[in-house]
Amino acid sequence: MSPQKPIVVVGSINMDLVAHAAHIPAPGETILGASFLTNPGGKGANQAVAVARLGYPVQMIGQLGSDDLGRQMRAYLTQSCVDTAAIGTVPGSSGVALITVSAKGDNSIVVIPGANSHVTPAWLDQHAGLIRSAAIVLAQLEIPLETVLRLAQLCSEAQVPLMLDPAPARELPPELFPLLAWITPNETEAAFYLGHRPGKHGYEIAAGELLRKGIQGVVLKLGAEGSYLADASGRAARVAPFPVTAVDSTAAGDAFNGAFATALSLGQSPAEAARFASAASAISVTRHGAQASMASRAEVDALLAHNS
Repeated sequence: MSPQKPIVVVGSINMDLVAHAAHIPAPGETILGASFLTNPGGKGANQAVAVARLGYPVQMIGQLGSDDLGRQMRAYLTQSCVDTAAIGTVPGSSGVALITVSAKGDNSIVVIPGANSHVTPAWLDQHAGLIRSAAIVLAQLEIPLETVLRLAQLCSEAQVPLMLDPAPARELPPELFPLLAWITPNETEAAFYLGHRPGKHGYEIAAGELLRKGIQGVVLKLGAEGSYLADASGRAARVAPFPVTAVDSTAAGDAFNGAFATALSLGQSPAEAARFASAASAISVTRHGAQASMASRAEVDALLAHNS
């Protein structure tokens, strides 16, 4: 049997500085927090760990700073079975995310890019062979936009599918969309790209608007409402959520993306992969932290079997 092609993640690596409080403070408001934690995070690293926890080979392309946080995060990724050979070290600080989590599990996040700003097109070109070898490539928007566009070009040339998590939402060049195999916005991000909430006119219409930009497939991540999937071939599916008690939604979307890519790489249909990803995401919100919340393959399989 030939070895599995790896999933390659290109993206951010951050240390999350997490404050838990009764609610997320309004502008100008000062509140007392309940606890403080430091957790390895960053959308790219979160998705890489999500894949690794599911037992699938994953390699990451990124940058860390020369500080203690960078050394800690490299060690954590290695311990999590993420291949870090394509993660460089640049002088200065690593990426940091300031996160506030409410008692209801909602969160607000401010990201300071740090070393992530050095994930450049030139750095990608140094690792073009790794990208060409991938089963699928995952990307987010916490690295420079010109790097995401270069990545899309490399994937298109090599006929490797690229999945973009368009977060944090920002203006994207029109030429990027036709190069994407999948885009996976949550409701807030979808509203940014559509100009309206995706549920306003129906999820089918919202997904259709995104597909008309030239994207091959869309997954709308709807939180407690599950997800909605559609692709250019006309396939569509509404995936129901799994009933769980949420304590922290940090990185739930990253858990979904990592699991969706894993299931697709294992040969599941998009609808099957979305259900698999919903299960992984549901497990993640029952735990605190970002990478620490990611589900194992056994846990996902058990939840799927219990809700068959």
